[in-house]
Order: sequence, then structure tokens, then C-alpha cells
Amino acid sequence: MNIGIDVMGGDFAPDAAVSGAVLAFKELPKSVRIVLIGDKEQITPILMKKGVDPADFDIVHSTEVIGMGEHPTKAYSQKPNSTISLGFKMLKDGKLDAFASCGNTGAMLVGCMFTIKSIQGVIRPCITSLLPKFKGGFGIILDVGTNADCKPDVLYQFGVLGSLYTKYVYGIENPKVGLLNIGEEAEKGNLVSQATHTLMKDSKDFNFIGNIEGRDIFNDRADVIVCDGFTGNVVLKEAEGFYYMIKKRGIKDEYFDRFNYENYGGTPVLGVNANVIIGHGISNEIAFKNMVLLSKNITEAKLAEKIKQAFT
Repeated sequence: MNIGIDVMGGDFAPDAAVSGAVLAFKELPKSVRIVLIGDKEQITPILMKKGVDPADFDIVHSTEVIGMGEHPTKAYSQKPNSTISLGFKMLKDGKLDAFASCGNTGAMLVGCMFTIKSIQGVIRPCITSLLPKFKGGFGIILDVGTNADCKPDVLYQFGVLGSLYTKYVYGIENPKVGLLNIGEEAEKGNLVSQATHTLMKDSKDFNFIGNIEGRDIFNDRADVIVCDGFTGNVVLKEAEGFYYMIKKRGIKDEYFDRFNYENYGGTPVLGVNANVIIGHGISNEIAFKNMVLLSKNITEAKLAEKIKQAFT
């Protein structure tokens, strides 16, 4: 298994990415090879400083980077030798089993759509976020930013994608799928929510448990929470803000510690033809390590293949 890492992506590149890859290397079996994509002249000294042999990694040299502020589509086409572009080319050519980056999210999504493409039948790929449950375990929410506006059939597919992800990666059999709304009743919400509920209520593709409200996000009511990317991103950022407020006030609590993004590393792009993981731009070495481990788990679960089968 070959896992590619864009070591030039993120606010603390390349140190955080390379250091995280070293931490992951120490936990991974020898059958997993980490491929570092970035400036070799910067990568090698960091590996040496960490006391590891550069030969333990594959290094694909590139000094070209798509910056956070660049236009994703233009930069992706104008910088074919950028770390992100090279990562997607290697993924398409079968040289990588997974590719992960904390760089320009838009460019990562452009790479998904133009290089490896959506799985046939998937209207819109999406990304997710883990939600720590108060009594233990996790749920997921999707979409959290890729698709700000969604039609009912797109939201329905999010239910399918989220159900497959939680089942095959997190081992939740028959996950409960809820539609985020302003009330539990079927007639509540805007026209999109009402139409989506009508589509979902008789679904044979997943275990739909009805509408759920914002107060149910962190309890056991649902394992998969479906919403448009605008709403999901607001929920995600609110959870992050609450975590940082708790931390700043010096409050130590085991439950709230589970909101720390470092523990999860990133999120897969669901609905594309290969394993792509997007991480937070402020990721440190712990987050990068966990992003590599998540890449391994998703690859072993054959998630993309499972989704293809479901949409065939």
C-alpha cells in the first residue's frame, strides 16, 4: 500500500507534514509505504533531524505549490507539477492507493473532479466531519462545506454515502440516518427539507430515522446526519469555536477533548473514484499522523469500491 502526502500543504509545511509522516511510519506495518511529495531539499534535513533514514520513504520532488489564496481551477491547470497535481496524477496512474493534503481545499476538489472524477451515479461528492457522541463513539455529519446548495436527490445520496462510510470504516452496522431540520415533524423545514424527507422516508438504501434537531447532534439519536454544505459548515465551525472557548478558559473535560481536530486528521472525499483525504490547514504533526492512519483505514476498507458497488 502506498500513501501519498502533500508535504507542502498546510500552514506549517513542510515541518508538520514530514514530522507527522515520521510518527505514522513508526506505527504502520512495513507493507505500507509513505510517499512524500514536495521539495526534497527541505524534506531530507527534517527526516535526518528526526533520526530516520530517508530511504524509509519515497520522495517525489516538487517545488511548485498551489497556495491557499490561489484560484483552485486556474492554479491546478497552470501548475501541473505542483504537489497536489502530482499527487492526483500518481493516484490516477495507480502509483498511490491514497492521497492526502492539508493544502488548498478547492484545488483538492478540482483534482477529484477533473482527474479521478466522480463515481458514476454520484451527483455531487461531499466531505464529512466526525461528531463525538456524549455517551461515547462517533457520528458523522455531511456535507460540511463542499456543496452549499443541495437539491433533495443530492441530500438523499449523502444518506447513502454517509451510511456506507460509517459502516465500512467505523464498523457501525445499519447506521441510523437523520435529516437535520428545525423540527421532527415531516412537514417542518424549508421546501428542500420537506422534499428530502419524502424521498428518504421509504428508503431501502439506508436506515432513515426521520428528522433530527440541532440539540440531537451530539447524542445517540443518529449515526449519520445529513444536511447541505452551508448548514454543515456552520455546525462544524460552531463546534470548533466551542472547543477553543473551553480550552481557552482552562477547562479540562474528557468529552470536550474529543472535539480536537488533531485526533482525526482529516476527512475523505466521498463519491470519487479513489481515496482522497483532506486535512485542516492548521494541522500539526499529530493531525498529519492521524491523516496518514485514516488513509490506511479507508484504503483497507475499500471504501471507494464499496461506494461504486452501491451506485452500480
